[in-house]
Amino acid sequence: MKISRFRLAALLAFLTIISGAISAQNGTMTPYSRFGYGILSDNATAAQSAMGGVGYAMNSGRQINVMNPASYARVDSLTFLFDMGLDFTSLWTSETIDGVRNSESNIGGGLGYITMQFPISKRLGMSAGLLPFSSVGYAFGNDINHGFASRQGSGSINQLYLGLGAKIVSGLNIGVNVAYLFGTTINDTYAITTSGSTGLYERELKVRDFRITAGLQYTLPFRGNSLTLGLSYTPGKQLLGSTRTLFYDTNADVTSNGAADPEITDDFKLKDLYSLADTYGAGLGLNLDSRIWLEGDVTYQPWSKCKYNGNKGELADRYKISLGGQYQPALRGSYFRRTQYRLGAFYDRDYLVVRGNNVREYGASVGVGLPVPGFKTVVSLSLGWLHRQAYPTALIKEDYLNITVGVNFNEMWFRKNRIY
Repeated sequence: MKISRFRLAALLAFLTIISGAISAQNGTMTPYSRFGYGILSDNATAAQSAMGGVGYAMNSGRQINVMNPASYARVDSLTFLFDMGLDFTSLWTSETIDGVRNSESNIGGGLGYITMQFPISKRLGMSAGLLPFSSVGYAFGNDINHGFASRQGSGSINQLYLGLGAKIVSGLNIGVNVAYLFGTTINDTYAITTSGSTGLYERELKVRDFRITAGLQYTLPFRGNSLTLGLSYTPGKQLLGSTRTLFYDTNADVTSNGAADPEITDDFKLKDLYSLADTYGAGLGLNLDSRIWLEGDVTYQPWSKCKYNGNKGELADRYKISLGGQYQPALRGSYFRRTQYRLGAFYDRDYLVVRGNNVREYGASVGVGLPVPGFKTVVSLSLGWLHRQAYPTALIKEDYLNITVGVNFNEMWFRKNRIY
């Protein structure tokens, strides 16, 4: 199979975008991201976000589904898929302190994900891309004895993945993703005293590691419809990388470069001190007449068994339930009959523990998949609302309005040219 210069240039552009995305800042902006590894991502595309984040059973072949690598086997033998998503977020926070309610709002956004998928053979499909694993972003302050403390955090852990999906027998697909985890998160604490001195404590967590995800999908057809069971498993592991804590004294003598030398108070390898939880995912999807897709997913991660900073019990077991669906009136016909209409909701008992309190999230989403006239490309728009708060003691309450825009390019790259 030959690839034209235009298509080769597109692949190079893809790699260029990935390189730029690696250094791009994330759009996270919540003080809850100060704890653990930050806010986790579930690898949902814009289309899946509009359906509550479901995906373990999804295998349409027209959308890239990184949540279950077994879905790659459904890609058409002539098709190249490229999907890129952008996130835009408005956040409203409120907190009651000593009977006084304080509130504020923020906006943010950035690159959400970049993925691609293409066939290797009639029974084998491949996918690659860049996805977020977790992200940190916040800024707040509070009074302390004889001064004021300001806390800021930034950074993210990303995953560059390569995956294969294979058709074993009719209705049964399996797949695997191999991901390289990389990135750095930084948590800063500025201590400003009434005497005018300032100290900065900086905690840096640097990750360089690999992880594997295995998936299975089994589809049972009946009366022109089908029922699909999807399973996904990511084994837990000790995390590799390094962490260190630095102290900067702004009143100390400066060096030749105009800055004070930091004092490194801690410097450790992550192995035996930090670990990642197993991830179990299961989904059941129902396809009705190729027009309606309904799915329910369950995700479980036993984080309480993991080490964080050398201790177990710092994190909580995570449970997530997602429900979603899509309706497309017809594959052909008028524009609005070819448009995909999506709806979803979810509940998430997060892995974060804040002052002995668990953190929970729940939300709902709607969206559409808009076909581009004259092409197989689809632009997915998702509008979601999310509520996050600690319990049983109510701490900071957060309400998000998320807009995700995804462009799913669908091109016939591997069609053989006829010779006349």
